[in-house]
Amino acid sequence: MSERAEGQSGSSVLEALKWVIVAVLVATAVAGNSYFSEFSPLYRALGVLVVGLLAAFVALQTEQGRAFNQLRKDSMVELRKVVWPTRQETLQTTLIVLVFVLIVALLMFMLDWVLNGAISALIG
Repeated sequence: MSERAEGQSGSSVLEALKWVIVAVLVATAVAGNSYFSEFSPLYRALGVLVVGLLAAFVALQTEQGRAFNQLRKDSMVELRKVVWPTRQETLQTTLIVLVFVLIVALLMFMLDWVLNGAISALIG
């Protein structure tokens, strides 16, 4: 049991070290972008992109990163199962929503008009 606890503490130190490396890489990208402000924005953007991709690679090596990657893969599988509406269904639904919005707008206008008349009559 103590070997398992030691293994977990060793891996948690390694996980923390990976996150520190990610934070340092992100801070380097931000500071480097500011420090090299005299260079072309294209070169700075490419530098930030490269350092960002490196930080993402290191982050994906952590437990949370692997869990996130698995969630992304599972989401893509679920997204393939979605049945998207046809063009006709989309147009019909949009028209129904527009008609409902117009009806509610008219009701709100009439309610406002009646309440305004009642308040005006009450005030004098």
